[in-house]
Amino acid sequence: MELNDARTQHPHLPPPRNPFHLPTWVTAPRPQAPPGVYRQHHVPYDPKKAGGADVAAGPLLLRAALNVAVGLFVYLEGVSLVQGLLTTMGLTYTSSFVVSLLIAAAVNVAVIIVVFMVFGRMGRWAEVWRRWIAPVLSRTVTEIPPEPEAAPVVDVWAELRPVGEVVRRLEGEVVGDVDYVRLHQAWRSVGVDAAGRQEFAVQVGSRGAAACAHPSEQRDLPGGRRARHDLMVRQVRLGVAQDVPKNPATHRHAGFALDPALLGTSLLAVGPAGTGKTAALARPVAEALCLQALAGAACAVVVGAADADLGPDDWYDVVIAPGDPSAPYGLDLYGAAPNPDEAAARLADALLPDELASRAESARTSMQQVVGPFRAAYGRYPGVRELRGLLSGDRDGWAELAEQLQKSGRRPEFEADLQQRERMHGRVDDPGALLADRLALLDRPALAAGFSGGPGAKPAFAMRALEHPLRVRVKLPERAHPEAARMLSRLLLGQFTQAAADRGDRELFAGLVLDDATAAVDAQTIRGIQRLRGVNAGVVLLLRTLSDLPEALRAPLFGAVGNRMAFPGIAPWDGRLFSEAWGTHLVRETAVTHTPDTSGGTVRRAGRLVRKALSGTTAQTESVTTRDVERHRWSPSDLAHALPSGHAVISLTSVTGEQVPPLLVDLRS
Repeated sequence: MELNDARTQHPHLPPPRNPFHLPTWVTAPRPQAPPGVYRQHHVPYDPKKAGGADVAAGPLLLRAALNVAVGLFVYLEGVSLVQGLLTTMGLTYTSSFVVSLLIAAAVNVAVIIVVFMVFGRMGRWAEVWRRWIAPVLSRTVTEIPPEPEAAPVVDVWAELRPVGEVVRRLEGEVVGDVDYVRLHQAWRSVGVDAAGRQEFAVQVGSRGAAACAHPSEQRDLPGGRRARHDLMVRQVRLGVAQDVPKNPATHRHAGFALDPALLGTSLLAVGPAGTGKTAALARPVAEALCLQALAGAACAVVVGAADADLGPDDWYDVVIAPGDPSAPYGLDLYGAAPNPDEAAARLADALLPDELASRAESARTSMQQVVGPFRAAYGRYPGVRELRGLLSGDRDGWAELAEQLQKSGRRPEFEADLQQRERMHGRVDDPGALLADRLALLDRPALAAGFSGGPGAKPAFAMRALEHPLRVRVKLPERAHPEAARMLSRLLLGQFTQAAADRGDRELFAGLVLDDATAAVDAQTIRGIQRLRGVNAGVVLLLRTLSDLPEALRAPLFGAVGNRMAFPGIAPWDGRLFSEAWGTHLVRETAVTHTPDTSGGTVRRAGRLVRKALSGTTAQTESVTTRDVERHRWSPSDLAHALPSGHAVISLTSVTGEQVPPLLVDLRS
């Protein structure tokens, strides 16, 4: 009642969405389509009906309108002419009114057919219908699911019937798309295991549609969804590919979507602030990964500033916010890596800024000389303050470490490391002192509790948990502690690439969304991103400009990712990298040459002289030359200045190697 009253007072409010109807959703057509096409209710491209697809919209519509005008005139005159001929021949005089009416109708139909055949073909009315009129008239079919009454009668639980009679309980409950996908995902994971099938049957019998629920017990995202999702094929719809000659004909007018098969090759998006990278890309992808995690098919790690619009905290199982005392979880700086040398090397790479990358190797060695002996002595990794003290050469800390190693009987194993660190203490070129200074940025009272090992530390999330359908949100303190935020973004990206590749169970798709990857990319992470394609994982990296990266990293980063996305307003030098990566294609180019007319004899020449004297123009001949030339698919100038607001250009590569050339996509549709 309150909603109806609100709509009476505010008639501009949109009508309520149709309630979710499971049979309608399950039986919706999802034809096979090229990568990037939103398959639900998609109408496949038919080359036989696309003869004029490459004709520009303006000339095509103008030609169609002219043929409509001429065709209407011919129809009116043609009917009068035919009726006059019939009258002259005496064929229309009859005492029967019905017969006269039938003759008149036959004349009109015959003339209409002739007009449509002649002028419809010249004006390409069929192409105008296909490109503009039909999509508008069929929008209720292609964009909005049919009403529940129109849905075919099918057994949506046919796959689960082997479970037994307990499946009948699902028929009387409200089941959402997350429930449906989760139950089928759980059933397929059971396989032929008899004990697993029995447990599945017990779950369905006791809990119904809530069986096999996510540990959070959520069955949908709190607060609703912004983007359109099809969990049946794990797609999230981001927009509509535009009807322009630069887009492949198979994608024009089609919904544009991403799925794990594309995200598995990773995605790089570049665009200035305010162009919609977060709202149109990062949030929908984060929303899709969270929904798939609830369905038991993915795990999501979403990293961004505390004020970035990446979904409410209720979407996530783990919320890490260094600097926020109310945040329930902290971060394991070592990612629970089983190999201390691997964990130490990744932490050292994260601590060093880009300008100190030349000292990365010595810094890794120094970090390993501390972390390895500490873990051997205490059975755990050092906290921030402990690690900082050992790196800076704290004598009491080293004496205690040596004593613990002696007690554990492992001192001979690490004696060389201890001696090397002792020699380096106090030297100007000691990388340990540099690392200790960088760690001081994390050893702040506001941040210390957010990391494992610190005083009063919170429960720490370790990146090694990617084998579980977790949803993790990391809020970086970009305003209060900007340098610490940059270090953490580098650390998280590095840990993710390592942990995703080292998973024993790769059934879940592991996705990382990094809202600002400016400081996170280094040579090590680029190599890690390249390895993700084969391990059912991928990252989405957002950058304001490529100029923030060292020049030596820009080309390797482009080569490491399979999907590249350019937003409006990028700099021409950024557009150059996109243009080179997308290559060239053949374009038919027409050149018109005008030359003075010198043909003819004395009379024609005299006529041309008189014309020039009277009009001031010289008679010219025109020659037209057509040739195929190579042109950039998208030039740097086009990307920098011609992209309309709310649009983006994106090229795609799937994990199976299928490629889609750059698409102009309207992200507002």
